Amino acid sequence: MAPVWQRRSAWACEDREVTSAPPLTDSTLVRAARQQAVSHTPVWFMRQAGRSLPEYRELREGTNMLESCRQPEMVTEITLQPVRRHGVDAAIFFSDIVVPLQAVGIDLDIVAGTGPVIAEPIRTRAEVERIPELYPDQISDIAESVRLLVGELGETPLIGFAGAPFTLASYLVEGGPSKNHERTKALMHGDPELWSDLCARLAQISSIFLQVQAGAGASAIQLFDSWAGHLSRADYLRHVEPHSRRVLGDLAEHHPDLPRIHFGVGTGELLVPMADAGADVIGVDYRVSLTDAVERTGGRYAVQGNLDPALLFAPWEALEARVREIVEEGRQAPGHIFNLGHGVLPSTDPEVLTRVVELVHEVSAP
Repeated sequence: MAPVWQRRSAWACEDREVTSAPPLTDSTLVRAARQQAVSHTPVWFMRQAGRSLPEYRELREGTNMLESCRQPEMVTEITLQPVRRHGVDAAIFFSDIVVPLQAVGIDLDIVAGTGPVIAEPIRTRAEVERIPELYPDQISDIAESVRLLVGELGETPLIGFAGAPFTLASYLVEGGPSKNHERTKALMHGDPELWSDLCARLAQISSIFLQVQAGAGASAIQLFDSWAGHLSRADYLRHVEPHSRRVLGDLAEHHPDLPRIHFGVGTGELLVPMADAGADVIGVDYRVSLTDAVERTGGRYAVQGNLDPALLFAPWEALEARVREIVEEGRQAPGHIFNLGHGVLPSTDPEVLTRVVELVHEVSAP
């Protein structure tokens, strides 16, 4: 049989009744997120679907990133690739945090080696007011992709995701990735009302993007605030947290059974407010130990993390020792999902990832 991405979508028939599968509440990932007993520590990797896999590079050849994210059959196949290869305990939906921005009409591109680039940065009141709300019918392909995936994944849960308002706002204001976020912080402090209005609109967009995935059958979601670590705690609480809280709160209201994971890079000083913003699981990058993360958050949240992606290039003996340490640290938390402290690097050997999954499963079993 041809791979699913080459087959005609079962959801393409407009007259077909579409029903979504319920979330996999008894999967190890969901149980760990809910602080319930598990048979082993669940493991998945941020960016597990992508450039480290030769089958991904072959499939993506000739198709740009944004096009790939809007083709349900291709999205399904890419999302499934690491599940087949590594035996991870969850799939992460293949998409990009700027896809909902493209869906509302913002002119942008994802440039190889750079990241999202905005054709006309958003910096004035008139530009903010021209950003429309997102409606579910604008991303019907996203719902279709999720439904296809749920049907293919069986007992493996699917994690949906979206970008948090601050990170999306930074891309829009800066015009692309930034090391210092100088224009972002200038707007945040120079015109806090305009900043708040921008983030409020982005919160609506992120919220709908997540709810569409949840409604189509995702079993958990992750809110990525990739650049939040560039903020002070005071700035985060004043200018960012209320908008992330709205996104997570909307999801909790409409899909209360779905665990909510909140993750940022370099956010050791923000773990408490990020968790308190409405998370069930707080993502921990490799700069903070899980032990410290549990202590800082009072043992009230499950944790996710936190192997340094660079250690996947170390000799196996050193990598194995660190994996064992992280699994042991995770036992101190009320729930632990093993992951990297950030995403899989493109030149990572896929066989190493497979060995890490096997090791986590082995050493975490009772």
